[in-house]
Amino acid sequence: MSSNRGLFITFEGGEGAGKSSQIKRFASYLESLGESVVLTREPGATETGKAIRKLLVEGDKDKFDELTEVLLFYADRRINLTQVVFPALNEGKIVLSDRFNDSTVAYQYYGAAKFKDTSILDTLYNLVAPNFKPDLTFLLDIDVKKGLKRSFDKAATMATKELRFENVETAFHERLRQGYLEMAKKDPERFRIIDASPDEETVFNAIVKAYNDFIANR
Repeated sequence: MSSNRGLFITFEGGEGAGKSSQIKRFASYLESLGESVVLTREPGATETGKAIRKLLVEGDKDKFDELTEVLLFYADRRINLTQVVFPALNEGKIVLSDRFNDSTVAYQYYGAAKFKDTSILDTLYNLVAPNFKPDLTFLLDIDVKKGLKRSFDKAATMATKELRFENVETAFHERLRQGYLEMAKKDPERFRIIDASPDEETVFNAIVKAYNDFIANR
């Protein structure tokens, strides 16, 4: 990575938090300031990643064991980093990612509780992205029931139903939410918790304010 690299900003949160809508609005805002912006997502930012995404987010929630599932996530992450993220950062661009490693820890460790600790996830991350982490992470936090309703309502309008994780019991999503909040508490310099329950405009304005405060204090 070059010393004058761009910024890597991630958007995290549970189902129905509004990440996909907000990341697009934020990209447009940054471009209006003259910034060069690259949008990416996990899983599925590349052609190979799209095939991995299909395996991960569609179908039976129990079709993989925990290690198989996690290896697929990290394979997608490595492809995304080497083909999309690192090249863009080296060109001084701002990269906005809809989910990153925090999602894997939140879903697999806190939510699904498939690992007794994070050691396997930490080892895989250090292999895939050594000495690298987001510069800034927006955690869009929302009440679980409200978020799931939003997610199912959105899915009703889509041809492809990506509901593998929504179909897990509510307790999973409660653990997921608390896991995200715990990670944010442990790393307050990187995380900005955004209340995602209000209308889209209010949430967007909160993201812009948090970003501008971050830039002002770098």
